[in-house]
Amino acid sequence: MFESISAPRRPNWMLRIFCIVVLGALGAGFASLWRMTQMPLRSHKGPLYPLSNAQAELSGRLSDDVRHLSTAIRERNLQHEGSLHATTDYLRSTLARAGYTVTEQTYTIEGEAVSNLEADLLGSVNTDGAVIVGAHYDSVDGTVGANDNATGVAATLELARWLQGSHPRKTVRFVFFVNEEPPYFQTGQMGSLVYARKLKQDGVPVSAMISLETIGYYSDAPGSQKYPPLLNLLYPNRGDFIGFVGNSESRDLVRRATKTFRESAEFPSEGIAAPADWPGIGWSDQWSFWQEGWPAIMVTDTAPFRYPYYHTSFDTADRVDFDRMARVVDGLRNVVVSLANER
Repeated sequence: MFESISAPRRPNWMLRIFCIVVLGALGAGFASLWRMTQMPLRSHKGPLYPLSNAQAELSGRLSDDVRHLSTAIRERNLQHEGSLHATTDYLRSTLARAGYTVTEQTYTIEGEAVSNLEADLLGSVNTDGAVIVGAHYDSVDGTVGANDNATGVAATLELARWLQGSHPRKTVRFVFFVNEEPPYFQTGQMGSLVYARKLKQDGVPVSAMISLETIGYYSDAPGSQKYPPLLNLLYPNRGDFIGFVGNSESRDLVRRATKTFRESAEFPSEGIAAPADWPGIGWSDQWSFWQEGWPAIMVTDTAPFRYPYYHTSFDTADRVDFDRMARVVDGLRNVVVSLANER
């Protein structure tokens, strides 16, 4: 008889090492994702309470500004001659009525003068860096840009009105940027990048920047909210919340802003601090401040991940939910005040 010869077995230690490596990689991935998405406190759940009288009045003022920009002026870009100047005239006069002196930063593109506008609320301490609240006022060619981004402009105007006469610790700069939209997006001609580079050149410190970008569209319908891959496993599938978005280096600012908002606003909110090259993370003026090494976040309704009229001719004022937008802006006031008074 012949003795049976069994096939050689792969050593158990090789399988164990393989399992350890796979589990370790999965664990590291989940830990990284948890760090990006975990925010302080809980998002508001359940029905929204009726608007207060102050919020109802705020809703009306926001509507007035958005409708003027998107209905009276309409498209706001270099392709429509005079539209950018009409917009800066409106912003300048509105800020002047609120008691601000407006500074213009003008530069030239293809022989055309374009401007960023700035209104400062001086703080008592200027060594800790300014808090910048900004929004781009241009619209993409072919759309009147009611949500993108007349809503951000209207919110910035309202925050400036509210805070005028207050005495924050840090200077708050309300800035209105030109040329965020293509073909200037993330180029040297993008208004916010021109502005951020000048701050760096002049040695002006920045402690935090908030970009208000497309903040007026909300939906309670299941499936109305989309995401880049995997994030749908962690966030709601209804587009009823406001988002706080930053790069990895701005994680602390994202968390502080989200926490303050959740403490003061009864409105759903989500936050993320992810790599800047992830889809959507750097898609507005906060990107320009990251280039200079400053913490910056975007506050947004997530734009193309929710808004079906993004960058289309249907981005009109009748699509904007001014009541929910008023709740958001009301909460953002406390975020700005908190950041401006931090030590």
